[in-house]
Amino acid sequence: MAPAIEVRDARPDDAGALVTLWREMAVGAGHQARLLAAPSVESAQASVARHAVDPAGRLVVGEIDGEVGGMAYLRQAAISPLHDEVTVTVEYLHVSDHARRHGLGKALIAEAAAWAEHENCPHLAVVAPPVAREANRFLARLGLGQAGVLRFASTHVVRRRLAAEHAPNLLALLSSRRSVMARRAQLARAPLTEGHDDAEYGDDLGELRLPAAPESAGK
Repeated sequence: MAPAIEVRDARPDDAGALVTLWREMAVGAGHQARLLAAPSVESAQASVARHAVDPAGRLVVGEIDGEVGGMAYLRQAAISPLHDEVTVTVEYLHVSDHARRHGLGKALIAEAAAWAEHENCPHLAVVAPPVAREANRFLARLGLGQAGVLRFASTHVVRRRLAAEHAPNLLALLSSRRSVMARRAQLARAPLTEGHDDAEYGDDLGELRLPAAPESAGK
């Protein structure tokens, strides 16, 4: 008898299974999850509750014989900044080893396609690690061609590489910009000294100027 397969929206009590699926993704899959710390069960519960009330996103799980064996995050977004069309993107698609070869992956993609049609989204996109050959072959058989490569890194790493490889003075420039922004914030919070008007501090609070000298100065 074929196993019973069901795809449904995740519930808070799925948090433990979702964390397990996340850890599986991070092991040898080349997924961006390997660059992020594994979520806790508590944070997963909070995230599931948030997705439950988000009209533009869904976190779904796939069950096989009543046991959670797969997950996918479905998200609606504009296909480009210059088009009106909206696409449904499937991210963090994963099926456990014990649940494979039973059609659970197809069921998750079918749920995404059904939701896209219901929301009048003419396009469907799926994010998959480039080194996951089996997953990419599976997606190609479903008609999904490669449209780009998603790269992922921490903001700190990108800033450091930009400064080191592309513009030696960029790090100093960014540091100077942060100092200006911090000075503006400080001046905005601090009340002006009694007896001084705004002109004494310059039109731009980021460029502090000394009060103008009296006309008799130096005479």
